[in-house]
Amino acid sequence: MDIDLRTLTTFAEAEPHLEALTARALETLAALDALGPPEGFMEGCLQRALQTDQGLLVVAQAADAAEGAPPLGYCFVAPHADPLSGVTTPMILLLSVEPDARHRGLAGALVQEAQRRLIKRGMTKLTARCAHGDDALISMGERWGFLREWEFLAREGL
Repeated sequence: MDIDLRTLTTFAEAEPHLEALTARALETLAALDALGPPEGFMEGCLQRALQTDQGLLVVAQAADAAEGAPPLGYCFVAPHADPLSGVTTPMILLLSVEPDARHRGLAGALVQEAQRRLIKRGMTKLTARCAHGDDALISMGERWGFLREWEFLAREGL
């Protein structure tokens, strides 16, 4: 599969992808919170992230795609602040590949492109998150060189 990867660094460039990104984020967040995020959450998230040197959006498109064809995948990176130290690190908040394009290395290519761009900006670390028990995603991240650092616990019903 011949793919073109574009890195978007401004909200104006990313805005045409807002609807698709919101849909993919809602799918991801549905597993975490039945109430869902507030209206317009993705627009605000994109605007804040792309104003920093730690924010970017990598878009994968088939090289022979017709004009206006939907992208095959996204990797959205934004700053993540440690709640105790306040230190920020780029974090993959959304990694999404269309079902028909999966198992061909596209997710890895998206992450590699994000890493390449962050290195050019002087970053030395990239983090990611995944749902507890998502062994396939954890395994994929570990194959790409990610290490488990923290485990978060949550208690419902307070």
